[in-house]
Amino acid sequence: MTTLLDKPVHSAAHPESRTAGAARRAGLARMSFYVPAVLYLVIFFGYPVVANLVMSFQDYTVTSFYNGGAPFTGLANYTAIFTDELFSTSLWNTAVFTIASLVLQFAIGLGLALFFRRRFPLSSTLRALLLLPWLLPLLVSGTVFRWLLDQDYGVVNQVLLGLHLINDPVPWLVSPDHAMTAIVIANVWIGIPFNMVILYGGLQSIPPQLYEAASLDGAGAWQKFRHVTWPLLRPTTSVVVMLGLIYTIKAFDVVMVLTQGGPANSTQLLSTWSYALSFTNLQFGQGAAVSNVLIVIAMLFALVYLWAVRAEQSER
Repeated sequence: MTTLLDKPVHSAAHPESRTAGAARRAGLARMSFYVPAVLYLVIFFGYPVVANLVMSFQDYTVTSFYNGGAPFTGLANYTAIFTDELFSTSLWNTAVFTIASLVLQFAIGLGLALFFRRRFPLSSTLRALLLLPWLLPLLVSGTVFRWLLDQDYGVVNQVLLGLHLINDPVPWLVSPDHAMTAIVIANVWIGIPFNMVILYGGLQSIPPQLYEAASLDGAGAWQKFRHVTWPLLRPTTSVVVMLGLIYTIKAFDVVMVLTQGGPANSTQLLSTWSYALSFTNLQFGQGAAVSNVLIVIAMLFALVYLWAVRAEQSER
């Protein structure tokens, strides 16, 4: 005769193990959502970067595409580009192009953001129209500016001649003295909408009560901007400048459409030089080395940005 004492006692841990199993399944389900993104990054970003790094240490030629033979040459490709006079030229041109574009894009974008903060008829429509340069493909924008800046038939020269600001057409795209100005103008026009939109969003997050309090204290427009707008807009400013820097330092499409790095290498950037070495001179190893230098420069600026953000957060 069995008694209650003889019946098997169910383990109290059984519900806990069931809960742990459910938690593991939920965790695996969550992780499965990351798999496509990770695979995308590995295939389309990780592999090209690693392959480019390996190529920079090889004597990679056209025949390497067919027989796979690309002997390792150590640092020969890096030595070749660092001793080439075009390296200092392209590095200087990249610095000038990047700094000039960033300053003008940010200044004009901030001015437009402050302007559109005031409500007036058709303000939303005008903001939408100003987004067009950002939405157009870069090749289209470059082609448009190539027409606008044409020496003989370009609209810019015709307007300047009509206003009697110049006596002769300006050779914007064929003169070493004017080509850098031309590509900077085109790149600034493309980048203004991005700066305006992000800075406008940052301005919208500033409480209007602060401006009312500043007005009661007798602050003028400049004092409001200096002591209210600029300090509170600093986090947004950091993001805009860093993203604009990384985007501009690797600019390629517009420069290739307008000048292709010429005339006389006056607009040769690191990005366009890398392209020329790889697909014009067929020196793929040296082209890969130049692109790796460009990646390192962009990463250094990104690290500086992350350090500045962490320092600012620690001060709060």
